[in-house]
Amino acid sequence: MRAWLVAVPAVWLAASPAPLAQAAAGRPPAMPAPLAPVLARVAEEAAVFQQSIVKALSQETLEQHSWMPPSRFKPRTGQSAAVAPKPRLQTRVIVSEYSVGALTDSESRDLVEFRQVVSVDGKTIRSQATARHALSLGLQSPDARERKRMLEDFARNGLVDIATDYGLILLAFGKRGIDDMQFREEPERQIAGEPVRSIAWKQMTAAGGELQFHGRQSARIPLAGRLLVRKSDSLPLTIEVWAESADNRQKIRDEATVSYRMSEHGFLTPAWVVHRHLVNGAVLTENHYRYEPFKLFSADAEIQFTELPDPPIPPAGK
Repeated sequence: MRAWLVAVPAVWLAASPAPLAQAAAGRPPAMPAPLAPVLARVAEEAAVFQQSIVKALSQETLEQHSWMPPSRFKPRTGQSAAVAPKPRLQTRVIVSEYSVGALTDSESRDLVEFRQVVSVDGKTIRSQATARHALSLGLQSPDARERKRMLEDFARNGLVDIATDYGLILLAFGKRGIDDMQFREEPERQIAGEPVRSIAWKQMTAAGGELQFHGRQSARIPLAGRLLVRKSDSLPLTIEVWAESADNRQKIRDEATVSYRMSEHGFLTPAWVVHRHLVNGAVLTENHYRYEPFKLFSADAEIQFTELPDPPIPPAGK
């Protein structure tokens, strides 16, 4: 059975022991001193993101490539009957109206993704206006039922190994989330010719980890990854994340790379996400999410938008 995977970075995490307490308990300090100002800047951006992303909407394009089991049809006679059937590659392109909201009946009030499908493989499912209206109703829903219905609607379009909420991984780097992580600086890198600091990170508990669904079973898996920040000002640019688990003697790994860009309104937004679902080292599914520049909407019942121009490319060193 192919897995239904949902990555849910928690906004509000229970307070973790301070670095000194961790050291006393035999664990290494979570935050090396040279990284403290860098992670403080990342936490600030995460806080602004948390406050601002709920006021914005984008159009999301998902291109999924997935290796599916061979067709059940088998020729009965002839030479072709001895040839083992090969897996088939399935491709789907789903365009959705996309926003972020809180589950108001949840104690944690975690932020989650909401989407309404507009088209599948180029075929229109509903108009953009209808999708936005349905999205606004879903965002105002007081519980998780509408969110679940949207996910089920999303899955009905022939998708497998669904991965959602990776665009929100920046939320895991709030002040409380950072207290639940260990960090280690790596050699410097470059993104688009610009120097960046590379920081390996790992969650010490599964509280804010990935939520995996296998049929009716679910479990949280602690996350690890790499944080890439601009060297000049510690602005987070890219977050790499992965999680590993075992199921029926199979080694399952989910990994994603999330790229952020600064919007015209002064807060980071996801630009694209690449997610891969691997079983025993083989890639079964690759999901490519792309987001148009985010638009702001009012707090009215109907979503009203302020058009945003494409964000300018920041000059090197700034």
